[in-house]
Amino acid sequence: MSISLQKGQKVNLSKESAGLSKIIVGLGWDAAEQKSGGLLGSLFGGKTEAIDCDASAIMLRNGKFVDKKDLVYFGNLQHQTKTVTHMGDNLTGDGEGDDEQIVIDLAKVPEAYDRIVIVVNIYSAVSRKQHFGMIRNAFIRLVDASNNKEICKYSLTDEYPGMTAMIFGEVYRRDGEWKFNAIGQGTQDPGLQELTLRFR
Repeated sequence: MSISLQKGQKVNLSKESAGLSKIIVGLGWDAAEQKSGGLLGSLFGGKTEAIDCDASAIMLRNGKFVDKKDLVYFGNLQHQTKTVTHMGDNLTGDGEGDDEQIVIDLAKVPEAYDRIVIVVNIYSAVSRKQHFGMIRNAFIRLVDASNNKEICKYSLTDEYPGMTAMIFGEVYRRDGEWKFNAIGQGTQDPGLQELTLRFR
């Protein structure tokens, strides 16, 4: 049975799913309806504006981001070790289920990497005047790739107006076991490059 996590909660993945070797990190979100001004807006409701959210995995060595090759995103879909793979970009967030997925082969991640941070940023957020306050139903879930069973899910319930990026959570290794931390921290970083500076 899947564990529903609250912000700041941690779960031991190795204990929750015996023999766990590979996980699918699924991320989802919907664009919130934006209310139009004036009489027509109040009569006919708002419109949903397409928001292009991009999920990425930042692989850390001793808690630090030391090489741009350790960033897995829509422009670099697979890490050089082939242990972290981005399954492709979703431009709108429309539809049910996961909008983007990142597959992590935990059993083969080199010992040098101790943390894999999962982040989401809004593409061209500043120029498009978009932020996470315009997004609803955002979540991150971890699935055992061997049987497609959901291990845990963290739904973001806080409001994030003005935030253009989000640190959803991190998968980290401690004492030979893999764990997950539900972070849910919004940031005003304008893009992915600025976001990675937080981990330098």
